[in-house]
Amino acid sequence: MNQMIDLLRRGVGRPPLPAWRLTVRDSWPVTPLVQRIRFDAPELGDMMWTPGQDLVLNLPDAPRRHYTIRGLRHGSLDIDFVLHGHGPAADWARNARPGTEIEAMGPRGRTRLAEDAPWHLFVGDETCVPAIFAMAEALPAGAKAWAFLEIESPAERQDVGTAAELELEWVLRGGPARPSDLLLDRLKAFEAPGGDGHAYLIGETSGVRAQRHFLLEQGWARERITAEGYWRPGRVGGHDHV
Repeated sequence: MNQMIDLLRRGVGRPPLPAWRLTVRDSWPVTPLVQRIRFDAPELGDMMWTPGQDLVLNLPDAPRRHYTIRGLRHGSLDIDFVLHGHGPAADWARNARPGTEIEAMGPRGRTRLAEDAPWHLFVGDETCVPAIFAMAEALPAGAKAWAFLEIESPAERQDVGTAAELELEWVLRGGPARPSDLLLDRLKAFEAPGGDGHAYLIGETSGVRAQRHFLLEQGWARERITAEGYWRPGRVGGHDHV
């Protein structure tokens, strides 16, 4: 385990990731399937985080799990855990109590706001809500944005506080997360405004790939699309660059 953590810190041909010892301060349900855990850490005020980035968490029996930072404020850090099934990461999140400690590395990741874009389009499932909401909350007042978010049921809807003009649409899946074309179909029906907006496509890898291909076929420039696979069936940990 220690050797794996050391390799994660050093990376391959990359600067070392900062390491943090996180201590659980509090934990509460946001929705039936989402548990928010608030962490403290020494020198947390020194963390250089851009909304949309994640941390690599080393959980007991579940090392190298990527979780997006939901918020960083007032000397604490929030992470939302989606409680799908009874894997080691979900079980840890359900049972975490104040005082529990874990090690984390980061922040890391290329998913972040394109600040010069005239408008923004966010597409993702429940695993992506923390990243999308963190970015939406970072938009300036009056910024134009749309978000299509796939969730299991109406009970999984969440509120977001943003000064942007955000049109938020929940796409109901019905049943557990699985590869589907629901978000692709919604994307095909989207009438883009004028100007070179930026799309953020994150979620299940095959769905993200299909969405990206569709936008490219519609004439979108590659640099206007941020695409990242957060998960895919059979994969444990890590993200896919699409």
